[in-house]
Amino acid sequence: MSDPAPPGEPRKRYVFDDPRNVRRVLWTFYAACALVFGAEFFMHRHVEHPWEGLFGFYALFGFGAYALLVILAEGLRLLVARRPDYYDD
Repeated sequence: MSDPAPPGEPRKRYVFDDPRNVRRVLWTFYAACALVFGAEFFMHRHVEHPWEGLFGFYALFGFGAYALLVILAEGLRLLVARRPDYYDD
């Protein structure tokens, strides 16, 4: 939470207050992802396992591992969560 600016003074603006800057960052991120994914056409990888040779394996593996972590974290939250009134007097 930020304090409102004193009367008569302009509110301080940050870089990501402007939606255009957020869009620029997102498009830069998308372009970087596309370049890295597209680089797979031109790179020769020395693979240890046959499935590593599949096109887009590392992108799919990373996405799957992250999704699995999120699902496991949801289950872990149910295991370790305190009841809602834990801190009440």
